[in-house]
Amino acid sequence: MILVRELQPNPEKGQQFRKALIVTILGNVLLALIKGAAAYYSQSAALYSDAINSISDVIYSIFLIIGLTISQKPPDSSHPQGHERFEPLMGLIITISMTLAGVEALRSSITRFTEGGMQVTLGITSIALLISALMKTGMFLIIRNIARKVLSPGLDATAKDNLSDILTSMAALLGIIGSDYIHPLLDPIAGVLVSLWIFRAAYSVGKENLGFLTGSSPDEETKEKILEAARSVPGVISVHQMVTEFVGPKIVVDIHIDVDQNINLREAHDISDRVADAVQSLPQVDRAYIHAEPIDLQR
Repeated sequence: MILVRELQPNPEKGQQFRKALIVTILGNVLLALIKGAAAYYSQSAALYSDAINSISDVIYSIFLIIGLTISQKPPDSSHPQGHERFEPLMGLIITISMTLAGVEALRSSITRFTEGGMQVTLGITSIALLISALMKTGMFLIIRNIARKVLSPGLDATAKDNLSDILTSMAALLGIIGSDYIHPLLDPIAGVLVSLWIFRAAYSVGKENLGFLTGSSPDEETKEKILEAARSVPGVISVHQMVTEFVGPKIVVDIHIDVDQNINLREAHDISDRVADAVQSLPQVDRAYIHAEPIDLQR
């Protein structure tokens, strides 16, 4: 027996997406301008690395808008199960954008290091990085809350990138302070650390979204919750088989339940209905395929 939800866009989810996109695009454009100007005037390698990161954020923001817009389209003849897989696809594009930013930041920092570095004075650089850290903290909190509310891998990737940006800005600031008070080479060294952190964040985001696209299985805790929901339904003797996989950001579940062979077909159907309702009440689950199989209780 197959029981599925009607695949239609969620208006509330679309509203949350729009809010997240406005925060993301406006925040990233403003920060790219601030840090780009400060890097130009200060010639700081660390700040340049952070500015490149912000420019990549603007680029991925555009792709995020495209991906989330497409993901909200209703099912059609070409995509009868809906368009939600476009969202983790955009998550992979974000990963590529982050990686390219890390490569450019690393290249620039190594070049500056081999040239002997330069002393970078505080002032406009520290102000720009402090503004960045404060803005990214606010963006991280807003986007993370929305991502959790709508279970969006694209927005979750964005929130993680915002958190990474807070740490990279602080690393850049420490490098600039070190170049002013300790040694000029600390500025490009901080730039290298910023690029390595960008690579780390890109790997995490890419791994997660690749799993969504390739049909990976959810973690054991999530699978146990699904099993508990199915077993809690009266009439279910046991669950002897379950297959779970991501189809886009949501989970598709295939469950085989054992029921008393002496009940009639309508009763077996009702039990399957209740199992589907219980499993699909979990926010991570998109649809459930329920198979009821008879078992002799007198054995």
